[in-house]
Amino acid sequence: MKSYDVGVAGIHRLFSQIRLMLDADVEVIIVVAGMEGALPSVVAGLVDVPVVGVPTSVGYGVGEGGFTALYAMLQSCAPGIAVVNIDNGFGAAIFASKIIKSRKRS
Repeated sequence: MKSYDVGVAGIHRLFSQIRLMLDADVEVIIVVAGMEGALPSVVAGLVDVPVVGVPTSVGYGVGEGGFTALYAMLQSCAPGIAVVNIDNGFGAAIFASKIIKSRKRS
């Protein structure tokens, strides 16, 4: 299940997508975010499943090639977030699949 363009700048678009995911019983959510990297923290505060944050290098201004988003995600106080390196969607997918696999074994 995928959702696009649900960042914190348009947070009203996020809630219905989160509801759809939770109704579908997703076991982990991968959140890709650039700019200030706040979206994984917001999502983790709304759900009770693990969240994997992926900072992106896309953006403008003081984003520093994704380091601003990376640092923000690492600094998050919302519980249940794991963060992968900048632009590492592949690593996020592998980590998410391992979470799902381990839950199915138990």
